[in-house]
Amino acid sequence: MKDFVYFRIMQPLKSPNNSPGISLVILFGLVLLCSFSLQLIALLGYAALFTNEGDLLHNVQHTMAFGSGSSTGFMYTMLATSSISTFLLPPIILQFIERNSAIEYLPMSGRTPALFFGLAVIFLITFSPALNLIGEWNRAMQLPESWNAVEEWMRLKEDEMALLTSNLVMSDSLSRLALNLLTIAVLPAIAEEFFFRGAIQNILGRWIANQHVVVWITAIVFSAIHVQFFGFFPRLLLGAIFGYMLLLTRNIWIPILAHFVNNATVVIVAFFYTKKGYTYQQLMTEDTYHLSLYFVSLIASVAVGWYFYRQSTKLKLKLWNQAG
Repeated sequence: MKDFVYFRIMQPLKSPNNSPGISLVILFGLVLLCSFSLQLIALLGYAALFTNEGDLLHNVQHTMAFGSGSSTGFMYTMLATSSISTFLLPPIILQFIERNSAIEYLPMSGRTPALFFGLAVIFLITFSPALNLIGEWNRAMQLPESWNAVEEWMRLKEDEMALLTSNLVMSDSLSRLALNLLTIAVLPAIAEEFFFRGAIQNILGRWIANQHVVVWITAIVFSAIHVQFFGFFPRLLLGAIFGYMLLLTRNIWIPILAHFVNNATVVIVAFFYTKKGYTYQQLMTEDTYHLSLYFVSLIASVAVGWYFYRQSTKLKLKLWNQAG
């Protein structure tokens, strides 16, 4: 008995969890603090090293017209800094702040079989034609006439983002390909999954009992924050897919891998399109497949998703039996 008491005393005690509301306030406070401070440091550092204040202000005012010249390095610097400061650091710091609680914002189970990583990639491949069709429908969306002003604003934001994306990804330079993979695929995949699936989905999951509702709310926030309204529904579905991957495996690296594959595919395809002399508009023009392919895509993705679910259930049962 004495040894048992001593053992209990020597164990690190878990402090009570913050309420989900407090955790959310801390998270968004960290977003504001990190975004302001790190992006200011990046701006001043870039100005000190590579340009003067006048050129810096010009670059800030013309980021959407980015393409060549001195603004190239500036744009990549700000893209990387934005991902790190807005999405990557806040959940990591939040986890550190609440390290003595039972909360695990960034679950990284070492017992996840490699099968799930493969299934995540296969699911994205099989679902891709169906997702492209949904994207085509989304881009053709028209609001009622009374909403004309809103639709014009939405299309303006879409055109601005399309211009930025075009100037980023439409390059046949290997060095630019490497930079694009880093700033458009690697960093956003890790940072956004840490923030949305790791932090937001976790916090909402402590607030709302129904985990399906949690996954879809997180996906809505994830899609809306990109401010691309005519790509809202495909991104919403991707967000939900990433959310279920985390829910079923409790391993944040699985949705990170899926997110990376999705983004990297666009970057690599754009690289080869540019080499062949194609334009960004041609890249974004979806190939029209036979109706049977969309049907096969949907059936195959449902089959892979069901197998993913069944295997995750078996894994949880196995781990439960081992623990018991």
